[in-house]
Amino acid sequence: MTALKKAYVSVAVMIFLMGAAPAATWSSAQTVAQMGAMQVPFYSIPTRLDFCGEPVPLDMEEVRERFDREFTIVVYSHAQVFLWLKRAQRFFPWIEKQLVHNNLPNDLKYVAVAESDLLVGATSPAKAAGPWQFIPSTGSNYGLSQTGQIDERRDFELASNSAFRYLRDLQAMFQNWTLAVAAYNCGEKRIQEEIRRQKVNSYYLLKLPMETERYIFRILAIKEVLSNPAKYGYMLPKGAGYQPVRTDRVALNLKHTTPLQMIAEAASITYRELKVLNPAFISDTLPKGSHTVKVPEGKGRELPQRLDALLATYQPPFVHHKVARGETLSGIAAKYQVSARSICEWNQLKGNKVLAGQTLKIAR
Repeated sequence: MTALKKAYVSVAVMIFLMGAAPAATWSSAQTVAQMGAMQVPFYSIPTRLDFCGEPVPLDMEEVRERFDREFTIVVYSHAQVFLWLKRAQRFFPWIEKQLVHNNLPNDLKYVAVAESDLLVGATSPAKAAGPWQFIPSTGSNYGLSQTGQIDERRDFELASNSAFRYLRDLQAMFQNWTLAVAAYNCGEKRIQEEIRRQKVNSYYLLKLPMETERYIFRILAIKEVLSNPAKYGYMLPKGAGYQPVRTDRVALNLKHTTPLQMIAEAASITYRELKVLNPAFISDTLPKGSHTVKVPEGKGRELPQRLDALLATYQPPFVHHKVARGETLSGIAAKYQVSARSICEWNQLKGNKVLAGQTLKIAR
């Protein structure tokens, strides 16, 4: 049976099940054309665009085509756009308020969408991490701590504030928001070098790495669709978006390295809940010192006292394990139901080897 005949049979069966017989005069081709084809809507690109108040030169044919490419990809990415719209309800109100507070353009919120899809756990092959995709060096330069136990690039509020400072510095450097955000993507030194070498001072005229050449246009496409979702067929029902998570922020002063599981128990939540609310906590423990911990609203008031009481039941907070001949790190970790990585952290081990006779601290 040909594909056309199969399509005709399928349509005929559908009509029969709906209580109607196919007209005898219909040809199979007509049936497929009328019943089986789906019309994809066509959306024209806008006639005017700006980024952070700076006009986009859409009168240039190449600029129009570069934007059209990214716009077409974005506007027809139905699943992704709906996810952006849902996540935007959680994150945009806070970002918008902070941008006003810092006297920065509202359009900068779309940089976070382009960087991470508004996912705090996003990572890249270049070792960038978090909602603003800081690489390790830039994160450190802008005050984001990165250790074996904590990576503040993954903290939404901390990373956002660092991104705002970095973007402000880039704008002061280039006196142009479009170039500043391009530099956010490929580095200020690369943009400075290309301006010097090519003798032009416009993003739209520079020859840049392909990712950066598409970067601003992708942000513009995201802005256009998320700013006018109904115009492009996106209708998010009321209540379908992800709402901001209401939390208590609790200051803890830890005297010892403390397992996150113990903090979760003291807050009467699961380990998973604690990790989701605190994505910057990348190991199983928190080191000695002062930390701010997020817990669900209403769970924070008694957390310090309950944690102290729970820790008091563990004297000392660590047990000591003497490594026997033939024992391995993974085997010891399984015995105490902790991770091998945590044992390495507690004992400042640089590798996975342990020696017979060695004494290890194990948090209980």
